[in-house]
Amino acid sequence: MTVHADVARRRITELLGSADEQILRRWSTIAQASADELRELYQALRNSLAHEGDDLTDVRGLLAELSRSRARQGYTPSDTARAVYSLKEAVYESVEDDGGADALRGFIWFSRLIDDLGLYTIETFATAREKVIMDQAEQLLELSTPVVKLWEGIVAVPLVGTLDSARTQVVMEKLLQILVDTGSEHAVIDITGVPAVDTQVAQHLLKTVVAARLMGAECVISGISPQIAHTIVTLGIEFGDIVTKATLADALAYTLRCSGIEFSERRHTRIAVRTEDA
Repeated sequence: MTVHADVARRRITELLGSADEQILRRWSTIAQASADELRELYQALRNSLAHEGDDLTDVRGLLAELSRSRARQGYTPSDTARAVYSLKEAVYESVEDDGGADALRGFIWFSRLIDDLGLYTIETFATAREKVIMDQAEQLLELSTPVVKLWEGIVAVPLVGTLDSARTQVVMEKLLQILVDTGSEHAVIDITGVPAVDTQVAQHLLKTVVAARLMGAECVISGISPQIAHTIVTLGIEFGDIVTKATLADALAYTLRCSGIEFSERRHTRIAVRTEDA
């Protein structure tokens, strides 16, 4: 760094210190952010510049936290970057008041520094936003694949929407865990809400059934509509010895019978009675 550049840098650092409250208030107004939100970042930047080195680790750490916070709050990348770039305008007003050549040269250097920090902010914001989207997708997968207990020893997985590899993995994990937790021996996989069944979807279902069998549970696939049955036959998909039923009610009745429970008719109401109690 030349002598002039060194003097110019020191002058900007002095302005950041002597006019800190004025600059901070102006920055807060331009960035449309609270002074409390920006104060720690401003002080970290001022302290870093006060030391002759170029260590901006603390500043970058605070910018990363700002990016993550704003990504979670729904801000856009432009809004977040603008909050950083607007510091240049706030500082330039103090540079104009100073009017010295050193302050003007220092501002050019300072402007380049803020440009670099702004680019870093955009990069960290994009990473943080991707993380937020991934977390939300995982939460939606969890919510869209519930495992419910239908009866003692019988659980069901009602599927709605497209069944892909990622969702199949979630279904398998949740189903296997509930089988362990409840000790259930029967599981119903209901695909009434699955719009179409192709070879890939069928393979996903078969993997889930095999995984459940390894845990000692038998699966029944319900929700086989005429259209899906026609597609399965046309594609030549083989479900082997896996039991399939047209409706969830049929599947439940089947698994109840397999569990030793029979039905008796009484006033048009089907009552489930355990065989040993009948």
